[in-house]
Amino acid sequence: MAAKKGSLSISSENIFPIIKKWVYSDHDIFVREMVSNGCDAITKLKKLDVMGEYQLPDGYKPSIKVEVNPEEKTLKFTDNGIGMTAEEVEEYITQIAFSGATEFLEKYKDKTTEDDMIGHFGLGFYSAFMVADEVHIDTLSYKEGAKPVHWVSQGGTDYEMDEGTKAEVGSTMTLYLNDDSLEFANEYRVREVLEKYCSFMPVEIFLSKENAQAEYETIDEADLKDDDVVIEHIHEDAKMEEKENENGEKEMVEVEPAKEKVKIQKRPVSISDIHPLWTKHPNECSDEDYQEFYRKVFLDYKEPLFWIHLNMDYPFNLKGILYFPRINTEYDSIEGTIKLYNNQVFIADNIKEVIPEFLMVLKGVIDCPDLPLNVSRSALQNDGFVNKIADYISKKVADKLAGMCKTKREDYEKYWDSISPFIKFGCLKDEKFCDKMKDAILFKNLDHKYLTLKDCVEANGGTLEKPEDQKEEKKDGEDAGEQAEEKKTTIYYVTDEIQQSQYINLFKSQGQDAVILGHNIDSPFITQLEQRYPTVQFQRIDADLSEQSKEEVGEEEKEAFQKKADELTEIFRKELGNDKLEVKTEKLKDDKVASMITLSEQSRRMQEMMKMYGMADMGMGMGGEITLILNANHPLVQYVAEHKDSENTGMICKQLYDLAMLAHKPLNPEEMTAFVQRSNEIMMLLTK
Repeated sequence: MAAKKGSLSISSENIFPIIKKWVYSDHDIFVREMVSNGCDAITKLKKLDVMGEYQLPDGYKPSIKVEVNPEEKTLKFTDNGIGMTAEEVEEYITQIAFSGATEFLEKYKDKTTEDDMIGHFGLGFYSAFMVADEVHIDTLSYKEGAKPVHWVSQGGTDYEMDEGTKAEVGSTMTLYLNDDSLEFANEYRVREVLEKYCSFMPVEIFLSKENAQAEYETIDEADLKDDDVVIEHIHEDAKMEEKENENGEKEMVEVEPAKEKVKIQKRPVSISDIHPLWTKHPNECSDEDYQEFYRKVFLDYKEPLFWIHLNMDYPFNLKGILYFPRINTEYDSIEGTIKLYNNQVFIADNIKEVIPEFLMVLKGVIDCPDLPLNVSRSALQNDGFVNKIADYISKKVADKLAGMCKTKREDYEKYWDSISPFIKFGCLKDEKFCDKMKDAILFKNLDHKYLTLKDCVEANGGTLEKPEDQKEEKKDGEDAGEQAEEKKTTIYYVTDEIQQSQYINLFKSQGQDAVILGHNIDSPFITQLEQRYPTVQFQRIDADLSEQSKEEVGEEEKEAFQKKADELTEIFRKELGNDKLEVKTEKLKDDKVASMITLSEQSRRMQEMMKMYGMADMGMGMGGEITLILNANHPLVQYVAEHKDSENTGMICKQLYDLAMLAHKPLNPEEMTAFVQRSNEIMMLLTK
């Protein structure tokens, strides 16, 4: 062919600075684009073979070779794919991409964020100019009689094209790196990038250093392959050792047989796993396969709790594996990593448009060829289709968890404490997820047994109505709210088994039960449950005293009991220096408890909300007053009532208050210091 020179039809400004500045968010992403183009070329050639329009040569092995040359400052990408004729180079390299580039420039030249740049412009090849001052293409088409083509561009709008020297079908892209990008002439840096983007490409990828000295390895002759390059055959004689026989005589014994070995050129090892686990059917994968894949991809050597294998062909193509990691929330970050792929090409981690927010705690991979990507393949269009994918993933996770709860309840209970925070977060964020999970949400009781919400309600003498059943007609002359109030079932809970042990013991002594809700997310979660099920209310065990824990005061002693209660209120307010302190005197069945603190459920939730919004100091001033409960059956309380003028009464009042508060919440530093000093004084009194 005759040599040809030409100019690329760019009517506005040069495309290359635009590519560098706006199109690609990551500097190293050009490697992915170059390898992806090679994969596409190989896929097309294999398709022609299937269609009968081309016959692949015997022993054909699709591959992409990446070669670094630090001396020449070059980086080469060679594929044995479909190749191009001169006309196709003209069309695909100098026309299609650049006509798209012109449109791109016209549409986005005034934009300032890469998120606005959406569409497919065929600019993948031109990502090479992010790092190269000059790019060469050497290509030979599969077509019979085709001539090799050599194409050169120096990063401007001019190019040259002439007949080349390539002898094998396929293409080689040679990048002459600019001074700012010489890192990509380093073999280890390129390997790092290839492993980041191309670990699971559907074609084998081999990295080498150009003109490097050959490396060799020695193998058994039985392991020799047809494509091994043999350097020499090696015979190893049998190994003999002198040993003593049964008769006590020494003789030479063969301890290792003779071996036939072969010295060969070291076999190249592909960077890519062309058949990753997610591309297989779940029935083909063992537990060890899933665990090994998890360790390899996420470098996490703690075994995952369990996993979900996604495999869907309709209405869109989506495959993947989601792992529920074993998290020590005290030390580990609970943020997971979900890697998004498009036809086994890595796109990005944790794409929030595809992965529902509450699933971000998981680790896994999702491969969806149907995803609409922008020009750099690294951001998603805000598309209704993407929302459907997110909904599907959420549905599959809910189905898997609900199924486990039904069929593998024992295993599910083992996992529950680890996975419950993210499930509850999911229920708060996604109503559909919450609907599917309603029978698979568990509550651990004081005996550490797991109950469903329905179990909890029934254990407290109520019946759980489904949300849709609550829309019944209200009775004549009765407000719907009053109707719901009449049917409310209270579920008691604790947030700290150690801190609230006194209340727990009191509950247990009365044959009552409670559930343990110790995570930060539990407060908004139970509020949501109360909204979904108006007949259910949650109350912490220190919110109030249940009727079962109190003795009734007889009619004949009510007046005297109230008088004593008023006196105790006056004494405690005076000794504690708080004339607004709420004090109640009750006859508790447990005579080991002298004093307790209660804080209404509404007040405490208000405090928690204020704390969440950075207004913790205002909490006590907005209905957050505590109540001191005194047990009239306890000797210490009786002593205070009978010796209000004693020199030790003030000390006892303060100690009873602090002991009650300690069972309710931690004391602040000043309160704790005073409590310890006072405890020492009380012990000193015992020595006298």
